[in-house]
Amino acid sequence: MANIPGVVTDTSRIKGGVISLQSGGTQIAAYLATPNQPGTYPGIVVIQEAFGLVDHICDLARRFANIGYNAVAPALYWRRGGPSNPEDINTVFPVMFGLPDSEAVQDLEAAADCLRALPGATGKVGAIGFCSGGRHTLLFACSSRKVDAAIDCWGGFINRATPDAETTASRPKAPLDMVGQLNCPLFGVFGAEDQNPPVALEAELKRRGDAAHKDVTTKVYQGAGHAFLADYRPSFREGPAFQLWGDILVYFDKHLKA
Repeated sequence: MANIPGVVTDTSRIKGGVISLQSGGTQIAAYLATPNQPGTYPGIVVIQEAFGLVDHICDLARRFANIGYNAVAPALYWRRGGPSNPEDINTVFPVMFGLPDSEAVQDLEAAADCLRALPGATGKVGAIGFCSGGRHTLLFACSSRKVDAAIDCWGGFINRATPDAETTASRPKAPLDMVGQLNCPLFGVFGAEDQNPPVALEAELKRRGDAAHKDVTTKVYQGAGHAFLADYRPSFREGPAFQLWGDILVYFDKHLKA
């Protein structure tokens, strides 16, 4: 079995479970993980992959709780339902592309509000997302002032709405075109062997951030493709995953704990 970065070995150190999250006049499900010791903690919004709120995303929330963060992962597909078969990309894409960007941002803001309202919250909130969640992280950071640091991990379709359309009703503007509106420091994560996002977008994201005088850091991880932190998928790459996990902790500690 592969070694997994950040794995929680002592579950008594954390608390975790599904909560009801108030968002836009309705309730959606979310997974909340917190340290099991009294204290003051910053928060992290953990944003799901294209497949929905799978256990890997909840486990990442637990890993953050284990190192001194409150973490919440909202179920962005809650209103319409997730893919009927998450292993079939033909059922995943319609759900993923059909989620309105405005609704996703609303739910992510609700998650940030939830973290700031927790007892002992410091008021600092970061966001990290993977795959479609990486795109949502960039979108969130460019659309809202409720996030203090963001990490976009291999966000697909940051430069267009779908394979066939530059924009759609659900996705009216590409997040890459919104970098000039970035409201917080951003770390863009790319795999050297990834196809979506293509590694060429790493330089473009950095170029646009620099041109707009925004705090944008990017990094290309060698020997890794898409979803190389997802330890439940064949795409997992142990070496790059440990390197990324260390970089994530340094980045969030700098912007959320300092």
